[in-house]
Amino acid sequence: MPWSRARCRDPNASTVSFEYFRPLQRQSFTLMTRKQWVLIALAVVLGGFALYLNRDWFADDVIQIQSRSRPGRAVPSRRGRPATQPETDPVFFLFEPKLKLTSLKVIPIHEIETNKYPHPIYYLVSDSNSVPIAEWSYAWPIRGMRPAVKGATPDPLEPGVAYRLIIEAGKRKAERDFVPKPRTP
Repeated sequence: MPWSRARCRDPNASTVSFEYFRPLQRQSFTLMTRKQWVLIALAVVLGGFALYLNRDWFADDVIQIQSRSRPGRAVPSRRGRPATQPETDPVFFLFEPKLKLTSLKVIPIHEIETNKYPHPIYYLVSDSNSVPIAEWSYAWPIRGMRPAVKGATPDPLEPGVAYRLIIEAGKRKAERDFVPKPRTP
């Protein structure tokens, strides 16, 4: 249909108003039907329920730590000196997921309960970038981490004493309590 032959809304009107350029009018909320309001409310409730069910999408990853003790291997003597045997079986820790640790502490629980600032028996920190690890055994070095106090060595674990492993990987923190078992002969 050519522009010149556009239909006029009112043939008796003195001014010609074209349908093409009719001003748009907004529909007010009062004209919405009850059915439309119910559908909007239902959509909001279902959306809220979906967010509630999937709230773990917005949470930080949880660090899971597992520990286990198992008999260690025989330690060969060095240069004719007898090897010192620890009093406990080695304690292994498994981390899920693999972690780039920034801090690692092992503290006796009795110190945590009695001291405001407990002293760790083993404390490692990362200067820049530690290697991601999935498992670690007490007193093993971790590449990219060093003792917090220069020249410090880990104290031996005592059997039957409760300890707490506290790790940090960036902003995430986790801890795990464990009790070493006496050495298996």
